[in-house]
Amino acid sequence: MVVEGGHIAWVGSEGAADSFADGVDDVLHLEDALVTPAFTDAHVHTTATGLALTGLDLSSAATLADALARVAAHAAARRADRVLLGTGWDATAWPEQRHPTRAELDAATGGRPLYLTRVDVHSALVTTAMLELVPGVTGLDGYAPDAPLTGAAHHAVRAAAHGSLTAAQRTEAQRAALDRAASLGIGSVHECGGPDISSEDDFTGLLRLAAGSEGPRVTGYWAEPVTSAKDAARVRDLGAVGAAGDLFADGSLGSHTAHVHAPYDDAPHGHGAAHLDADAVAAHVAACTEAGLQAGFHAIGDAALTAVTGGVLRAAERLGADRVRAARHRIEHAEMLHEDHIAAFAAHALTASVQPAFDAAWGGEHGMYARRLGAARARTLNPYAALLRAGVPLALGSDSPVTPLDPWGTVRAAAFHRTAEHRISARAAFAAHTRGGWRATGRDDAGTLVPGAPADYAVWRTGELVVQAPDTRVANWSTDPRSGTPGLPDLTPGVPLPVCLRTTVAGRTVYTRPNE
Repeated sequence: MVVEGGHIAWVGSEGAADSFADGVDDVLHLEDALVTPAFTDAHVHTTATGLALTGLDLSSAATLADALARVAAHAAARRADRVLLGTGWDATAWPEQRHPTRAELDAATGGRPLYLTRVDVHSALVTTAMLELVPGVTGLDGYAPDAPLTGAAHHAVRAAAHGSLTAAQRTEAQRAALDRAASLGIGSVHECGGPDISSEDDFTGLLRLAAGSEGPRVTGYWAEPVTSAKDAARVRDLGAVGAAGDLFADGSLGSHTAHVHAPYDDAPHGHGAAHLDADAVAAHVAACTEAGLQAGFHAIGDAALTAVTGGVLRAAERLGADRVRAARHRIEHAEMLHEDHIAAFAAHALTASVQPAFDAAWGGEHGMYARRLGAARARTLNPYAALLRAGVPLALGSDSPVTPLDPWGTVRAAAFHRTAEHRISARAAFAAHTRGGWRATGRDDAGTLVPGAPADYAVWRTGELVVQAPDTRVANWSTDPRSGTPGLPDLTPGVPLPVCLRTTVAGRTVYTRPNE
């Protein structure tokens, strides 16, 4: 492979490559390493990811007592911080099966302000001192005296907590996240920002940082409702390619805030939170389509997906289906899909931006999804095979820090879905995590190693290459040399994942593994 001017200029046989050797600036001998397109993580919260990498992350806490001890240690180590920030707690994984009380957190922090998000980032625990920094919070929707904050109360406290960060702290976190991504063979990320998630300064600062330094590309989505050309222009002025990402139609299953038609099994009177109805969705999609801007929504529960697909249909009836399809609008998460939802995705060319690690973490007969919804409903979640059969484009991501940046682990999670009927081939998952991310931004000329494509690639140390597909008949044919199907690393659970040796973006090396 020959790279010139940030793009791939030629791909061919080793013998033919010798003719180029004298005319290039640098030659990289792979020594049996594997070269692939760099991954694209289609849903990331970069600053929050960096804060988890450099600060308090409770995702590995084994018990409630362990979590409280880590909070106390973090408070002792960060005495200069005006507000303590943390993430990752999940009471469903602890033997105590309960979250820390406010009194326990007050004691662990010594009475200091603490903002501590649940692993899904849709609810948060706070200390008394944190509440005192947000006047009127106790009167907002989503506030309860000793329960995780949700809704408007959560958004208000999150804004205050993140507002305590200095510009230097934000930049440090963003660099840490992008460096981590590069070390994992990720060449680009889709930043999902918005007024309920991050500040405009955070969003524009990240885009400037990425544009001015060598590292993964950052494509920005800003989740703000658009109802006019003026609104669309404001989103563009921020540097966003779409008014999409986490424009919330609902919340999350773990926090009981995903909007569901039938009540939660473990909260019989709860249907979650509906943030947008079909009329609001239609207005947003229509305005974005007319402005030539991507629209998108966060939708997890089946009721939220009904509202979103219904709204897209109304916009298509108003503007014409072809115009809506051409805009390539996207839906994030899309977990509780019914057949009619999938048909609507296919009819309107909606990209499903999905996170297979959610199923790996919370799926299965005894996982969090089954506790929230019952085993029968839980088995219907994240139907990737049905989406692909219907022709729905997939883009894979992590929603980091909700689940970690882990591209090969993400491909593995899709190929070995906990519900067998939803599994897709490793090749299809790999394509959705490379080319799929580019296509989700409207580009069809990237994410592959062919002449003319951007020179975004990664070099891997790995074992034998194999072909893995859910249907053994397909797998058997694909491994026949006559099929010409290229192999990928063995992603069978338990087998070590590939190790990234080098990541290149636009022909520039942005990561080299030490001592390699």
